[in-house]
Amino acid sequence: MGVAQLPLAVAAFVYVFKDPAWKKKPTWYIVATQDHAIPPGLERKMDKRTGGKVFEIVSSHVIYMSHPEEVAKIIESAAAVAIVN
Repeated sequence: MGVAQLPLAVAAFVYVFKDPAWKKKPTWYIVATQDHAIPPGLERKMDKRTGGKVFEIVSSHVIYMSHPEEVAKIIESAAAVAIVN
């Protein structure tokens, strides 16, 4: 994965979203507590902005690869709520 990853574009840091969905729709957020790409403290700050349901998993940045079952359960719970709404 590291070999195929490209550097982030500057636009990723400067783009201003006009109407982000997380301000109006239910959100779910997973904090990877052992992340070395995005500090967990910053992840927690971002999750608080959404006001959504937060999960913490002891994992690296690639949480979907190291903990696929837990991530899938969170996605399934989010999808179930999205279907109802």
